[in-house]
Amino acid sequence: MQRRIIVRGARILDPSQDLDEKRCLVMEGGRIVALPRRPPRARTATEVDARGLWLMPGFVDLHVHLREPGHEHKETIETGARAAVEGGFTTIVAMPNTSPPNDCRAVTELVLERARRAKLARVLPAGSITRGLEGKELSDMGELRDAGCVLFTDDGRPVMDSGLMRRALEYSSGLGALLMSHSEDVSLSKNGSMHEGEVSTRLGLRGIPATAEDVMVMRDVALAEEVEAPLHIGHVSTARSVHTIREARRRGALITCECTPHHFSLTEEACSSYDTACKMMPPLRPEADRRAIVAGMRDGTIQAIATDHAPHSLVEKDLEFDRAANGVVGLETAFSLTFKLVDEGVLPLFRAVELLTSGPAKVLGLEAGTLREGSLADIVLVDPTAHWTVDPKTFSSKGRNTPFTGWRLPGRILSTWVSGKTVFDRKEKTRSAKGRA
Repeated sequence: MQRRIIVRGARILDPSQDLDEKRCLVMEGGRIVALPRRPPRARTATEVDARGLWLMPGFVDLHVHLREPGHEHKETIETGARAAVEGGFTTIVAMPNTSPPNDCRAVTELVLERARRAKLARVLPAGSITRGLEGKELSDMGELRDAGCVLFTDDGRPVMDSGLMRRALEYSSGLGALLMSHSEDVSLSKNGSMHEGEVSTRLGLRGIPATAEDVMVMRDVALAEEVEAPLHIGHVSTARSVHTIREARRRGALITCECTPHHFSLTEEACSSYDTACKMMPPLRPEADRRAIVAGMRDGTIQAIATDHAPHSLVEKDLEFDRAANGVVGLETAFSLTFKLVDEGVLPLFRAVELLTSGPAKVLGLEAGTLREGSLADIVLVDPTAHWTVDPKTFSSKGRNTPFTGWRLPGRILSTWVSGKTVFDRKEKTRSAKGRA
């Protein structure tokens, strides 16, 4: 039995209970046992003084690339999970575009075993929609579901065959599983390296029109409505996509979606320096699209903030812009970029916390994203007054490909617990860093 831990004096923020109040939190045996207003007796407990700090449910990320198996030079399950807990994420969903891809029980079991060995964040595998991510025939979703996959996606590649996508929605719905769409029409995006518009023209780079995303969101929403299946749209980046999803939800469609910190923090102008850390898929969009995403976050059209954490080595990124790989790392900067919107008065604090916690947990029906009594003691302690400067050299992720290098950001993750065990402590990391120096 784990020793009782009492966190005292924190402002507790938990949208799942509509709770914003200074209380204590008591955890024992890996669970939250009480949220008393008055400090309980602590004869045999470990006490944590959290006065002036915020205590929240551990964050949930529905969209992470851990690269293992096959691309361990970019990231491993252990390094990715360590980056996750440093960013306050206690539950992450690992995308299947590994090598080999997660289209069979053996790969799913490998991911789960490596995650158990790491003893950091909870890592939940996503299985592929199609065998080999080739978009030709469905994977054995039933086997993958039984092995532990929590959703299905070919993320990184769209399912271009509409008939196949329709069958995938029918089959996943029958299993009680969720499908995540990578909404990209490759006939429109082919050979493009950034958003198509004035900036791409000025830079002399081949552009990707917003319609490459828009038409596939419209198609997938129409298919999901037709077969009455749940569908989650990954990394929404355009105003029209946000509008399509908003209208579908108003009609009662079972549609959810996510946005990324880089899409609500940056615009296509960031590509002006040809910095390949700003190259991603979908690409950074104009200011009007960024504002539409923030509006969707505010009004509930968007249910989750997901990092789409996509680490690459210098071999893939230190190239000409049009040849470099797509993707940015995001686990260690996501909270502060979200809190920046709060700090600027653009996004309400409670809504921001919901998008990182109970929102994504509800999308997948997970036992996560809450501080209710009896729930898993997955929690994060934050200093809202701290500011820090992004330095990728300090990341626990193997990836250094961030467009936020040098940014001064508000809010700092201090400690993270998973099932009541401390998996990250910033003071400990700082002491270790000084010792190495």
